[in-house]
Amino acid sequence: MSASDDELERLRATRKAEIQQQLESQAEHQMQAEAQEQVDSQELSSLSDAMKIILTPEARQRLAAVEMTREDVALGVKRHLVNLHTQNRIQVPIDDETLKTVLAQLSSNRRESTIRRI
Repeated sequence: MSASDDELERLRATRKAEIQQQLESQAEHQMQAEAQEQVDSQELSSLSDAMKIILTPEARQRLAAVEMTREDVALGVKRHLVNLHTQNRIQVPIDDETLKTVLAQLSSNRRESTIRRI
């Protein structure tokens, strides 16, 4: 009976170690996710602040409308505008017409999709 008690204790210790390792792994993944979320939040905040400087109110309104429907496109436009601004390649503030041009250029890179009825 002593051998089975020892084996049971060994199995419990092994299982306890496995559970501890899983908890540590989950905690590490959660910390990494929170850190990434904080970095993303800071980037969005800095992009938003930059848009207040770079864009006119009408252009910001248009970009907000684009952001409602295509968040990825709006984020790409914001990054693109910040890059152009830091390289002094654009005149600020950018008006609505110029933003339309930028959006048209970036969306022309997209594939054309058509719907055919059969």
